[in-house]
Parts: sequence; structure tokens; C-alpha cells
Amino acid sequence: MYKVIFTQRALKDLENIDRGAQNRIATKLKEYAKDPIKHSRKLTHSKIGGYRFRIGDYRVVFDIGGNDVVILRIGHRKSIYK
Repeated sequence: MYKVIFTQRALKDLENIDRGAQNRIATKLKEYAKDPIKHSRKLTHSKIGGYRFRIGDYRVVFDIGGNDVVILRIGHRKSIYK
């Protein structure tokens, strides 16, 4: 089981999302923390992070360090990579 850590930027991103999507993202992150590599995709351009989760129309960009999943950004699929 990995420990999920949010950066300040990721927390700010999460606050700007509606409550329903926030709950869905939180639920999925708990599920994905068991085996994050299995549920993620590696990003080709690692400028904003190494991996991403797809949760509906939202993307969660993160890195893995030891036993920690460090959430870097959370955003809508149209604007997260810009």
C-alpha cells in the first residue's frame, strides 16, 4: 500500500473542482494507492510529472518516490497538459 501525498498545487486544483468529481477522485485514489503502476500510464513528456491516472474527464498527474505517490496536479483532460 502506497501513501498518497498531495502538493499544495494539487490541493488547490482539487478545491476548484465540483464536489461530485472531488468525491470520485478521492475514492479512486484510495483504490489506486494499492497498486498505482497497474492503474496508471507513463507520460511521454515528463515536464509536469511521470505518470497519470484517468478518472472520468479528469487526470491526476503524479510521481512515485519510494512508498509514496506524490500527486502533482489534478485537472480536466482538456487543460491539464498545457
